[in-house]
Amino acid sequence: MRRGLVGIALCLLFFSARAAQLPLTSKEISLMLRAGYSSSSVLQELARRRFAETFDPDKETLLLKAGASPELIDALERGKYSISVQEVARVQEQMASAANRKAAEDERSQKFDTLYQSQLARERSARPSQGAGPKVIYEAVKGDLVHFFNNGVVHAEDESLANKKLIAIYFSAHWCGPCRKFTPELVEYYNRVAPQHPEFELIFFSRDRSAYAMQTYMRETNMPWPAIDYQKGESKEAIKKYAGSGIPCLVLVDSSGKIISDSYAGTQYLGPGKVLADLDAIFAKGGAEHLAASR
Repeated sequence: MRRGLVGIALCLLFFSARAAQLPLTSKEISLMLRAGYSSSSVLQELARRRFAETFDPDKETLLLKAGASPELIDALERGKYSISVQEVARVQEQMASAANRKAAEDERSQKFDTLYQSQLARERSARPSQGAGPKVIYEAVKGDLVHFFNNGVVHAEDESLANKKLIAIYFSAHWCGPCRKFTPELVEYYNRVAPQHPEFELIFFSRDRSAYAMQTYMRETNMPWPAIDYQKGESKEAIKKYAGSGIPCLVLVDSSGKIISDSYAGTQYLGPGKVLADLDAIFAKGGAEHLAASR
């Protein structure tokens, strides 16, 4: 399920600081570790951005509680990534300016989150049981799919999606602990089932707070399926309407957009495992052809 606004705000603090390319602080490193980043990933980020503080026992305790490795602690203790004394004043000024901007962003974000949750509830209650045409899902994402390849996100060919009869939409995010727990299970399921059932496809809809977080999530979990381009996600109303009020959320639809199985029953959260069980039952009875004949 979704983390609270406090957790989201902390994630936004880290990613907004990263966008400004400021040196990291112990608080930001702790946030990265708690969000699921490995110590080796943090070291790579430190090599690029450096460390803005003097490392002391309190900071060491903070990072150890967050899961920092001995290698990471040792690098910070030795000052391997520390910035020079001459840079400290400049960085502090930049961080103060970033904090002021962040305060204004937090206020806007809180207002947006309230409106967003209300909108999700309205869309979910109003979404139709039948799609408006034979290839609604394909038309909704055509030209805007990507996949992770060679340490980056690249455009994905989507012509084959036009022939898919069962499409699962996966709403998930890197910051969500239950999502990171379920995603490896989903990857294993997809890699096992998709080659046997060419009528089936899965599309990832990121609920991350930045394109970088989405890419990190796709890389760390080896997502084998296509995803909607992060920059295009918010405009995909035809896809967003299937989202529940929390994540991870998996929704199975046919090509016309009709819901076959859902992680939610109204407001009750059943979980994505329910959708996988329904998929197994569908495949066991002959797949999409049997499903269509039984309607």
